[in-house]
Formats: sequence, C-alpha cells, structure tokens
Amino acid sequence: MTRAPVPPFSWEDVVTKVRMAENAWNTRDPAKVALAYTPDTKWRNRSEFISGRAAVEAFLTRKWEKERDYRLIKEIWAHGEDRIAVRFAYEWHDAQGDWFRSYGNENWKFDAEGYMAERHASINDVPIAEQERLFHWSFGPRPDDHPGLTELGL
Repeated sequence: MTRAPVPPFSWEDVVTKVRMAENAWNTRDPAKVALAYTPDTKWRNRSEFISGRAAVEAFLTRKWEKERDYRLIKEIWAHGEDRIAVRFAYEWHDAQGDWFRSYGNENWKFDAEGYMAERHASINDVPIAEQERLFHWSFGPRPDDHPGLTELGL
C-alpha cells in the first residue's frame, strides 16, 4: 500500500504532503497521525528518541494531554526527491491555562511508498499572553483562508 504522493517529489507533491501532515496533526488523533509513518520509523523530537509507530502513538498521546488546544501551522523550507524540511509553529496552553508558542524545524525522510521513515525535530517553547495568540480557528485543520507563518510574520 502506498501513501501518495510518493517520491520522487515534485513541488506540488511537497505542498500536498506538508498540508496533509499539518491537517493530520491538527486533529490531535495519535492513532491517525501514527499511520503516516513507517512501522519502524525513527524520530528525534527535542531530546527524545522514538522508534516505531506504537511509540509514536504513545508519544503523541502524552504530548496532546499536556499541550491543550493545540493549533499548528507548517511551512515548506526545502525539499529533495525523498526529503522535506519544514519550519513550523504551534500554539497551546498547559493545565494551568498558561499559553505558549512553540517554534521548530523538522527534517523528514520518506520511503518509496510515501511513508515517513525518519523525523528529526528541534523545538523551542516561548511563553505568550493569551491576547498574543495568532492561531484562531475551530478544532481541526487550519482553514484554507487562515494566514500561514510568513503572512503572520513568524
């Protein structure tokens, strides 16, 4: 089974792949998101090393229990035949109601069937006031007319 688009990636393929990833992560559904990765996927997320879909699902479950009202925007930075680099930002609040904007970069490598085999993420959290939030949409994927990172000045 393949997960289109598959390598080698055109620019249009990359645009599709990045938006698919953003939309999936905005569902905050760990089981759904984990299906985009190879069964033996390898991750580095901040200082945590993760191996395999089950570990990805467990990681995302923990993540979204902590990072409440999560909203994410990804933007393409660069791409190759089977690799994509993105920059991203997401907003969330903790159990005490304190808001954060997390900024990061990811490097992705895909297998021939279009599943992500490797993900390397570097992320920094910045406290923000609730009135500084920029990501305002209902739960789920970002609306097509909502500005991206560049348009928001991020």
